[in-house]
Amino acid sequence: MSATLNYKSFSKEQQTMDNLEKQLICPICLEMFTKPVVILPCQHNLCRKCASDIFQASNPYLPTRGGTTVASGGRFRCPSCRHEVVLDRHGVYGLQRNLLVENIIDIYKQESSRPERKTEQPMCEEHEDEKINIYCLNCEVPTCSMCKVFGAHKDCQVAPLSNVFQRQKSELSDGIAVLVGSNDRVQGIVTQLEETCRTVEECCKRQKEQLCEKFDYLYLILEERKSEMTQIITRSQEEKLEHVRSLIKKYADHLETVAKLVESGIQFMEEPEMAVFLQNAKALLQKITEASKAFQMEKIDKGYENMTHFTVNLNREEKIIREIYFYREEEEEEEEEEEEDATERKTSDEIHTESSVNTPATAKQDKIVDTTTPQPGLVETGLQSNGEPSDPFFYPSWYKAPPRQTSNSNPAPMIESRQILHRLGLRHPYKGVWKDGLGAMKELMSQLVMFSLSPG
Repeated sequence: MSATLNYKSFSKEQQTMDNLEKQLICPICLEMFTKPVVILPCQHNLCRKCASDIFQASNPYLPTRGGTTVASGGRFRCPSCRHEVVLDRHGVYGLQRNLLVENIIDIYKQESSRPERKTEQPMCEEHEDEKINIYCLNCEVPTCSMCKVFGAHKDCQVAPLSNVFQRQKSELSDGIAVLVGSNDRVQGIVTQLEETCRTVEECCKRQKEQLCEKFDYLYLILEERKSEMTQIITRSQEEKLEHVRSLIKKYADHLETVAKLVESGIQFMEEPEMAVFLQNAKALLQKITEASKAFQMEKIDKGYENMTHFTVNLNREEKIIREIYFYREEEEEEEEEEEEDATERKTSDEIHTESSVNTPATAKQDKIVDTTTPQPGLVETGLQSNGEPSDPFFYPSWYKAPPRQTSNSNPAPMIESRQILHRLGLRHPYKGVWKDGLGAMKELMSQLVMFSLSPG
């Protein structure tokens, strides 16, 4: 464990030195500051020589001697922030030296000149002279041979470091592969969720446009209601988008966590020392396993982005406009059926009224029979002699039925055409026969006298 801490400390120290070196670079010569270092009024630092060069370039007509500006006064701009620096009569020599930066440069050069420390073979904590060279399978920790013979692991099973090293390295590699594959799946889900966001926005935009177009038709009455319904769609949109975005954030956080684990795993795979590797491999494998098992993928339902339930129907009377809400297709079908039923009843009443004002007589095919003269026996109506329907307005060609008999001696009230059609076994007559037949029936009834039918 101490070797691991030393290794981490060394890496952190090296990173700190690299960051420090970046702060000690002159913006003019792009090298480490050369003493003396001067600090500008804007708090940026320059080598005095670089400051003199930039001052001379900004004031080319001032006299110089030996490459050094001797004139007093003048100005130039800071190369870092473009702040204007005004010099006094001493020129660049009047700028204050930054002794702190100069001392830091000296310390950095001393630290950089030290030989790099090499990673040593980790030693056993209990037996300081013994190197860690075996792995305890029971305790799952690397240890030394003395611990196996005389120490805490004398009753444990051990294995060579190389065997355990290869096995755990393989497990770590497999775990990294699983995480990478999981990342691909999560990224695919994120792409789908982003597409869902766009689709939801497009659907909401389209539905809003349709809604506004219909409301504009009755703008003076519907303005207040339009605002309320638009807010309903907007709330639904925000709820859906908030849910989808929360999933996106959840998956993004998971991706970030997995990426860090993958990066740590890849860096750790480069560890040359088996003991150091084994000391930390278990913890990293545990994190990878937890990350793989703990994450639960949540998908949205199919058609989640569908917003068609916000479609409105404005085919209503003006007196109920303020009660409009998003309609359902079932309601529209029921309304159409009710309108058709009302039209059919009205037409049947008109036919019955017209037939009642005609002279009582009975029509059979092309012959009129006077009902005032008693007719013996029973008469077949609406059928030919072979049992086929004779009236195409009452029976379609495919209808096969036994003859319906009526008695002329006991005339019954005329059966409405709607009832006759219902005897065909249809809830609603098909529109072609009904609409085309009405005109022909009305014309026929105005010229002929209907049979007086009795229920069979």
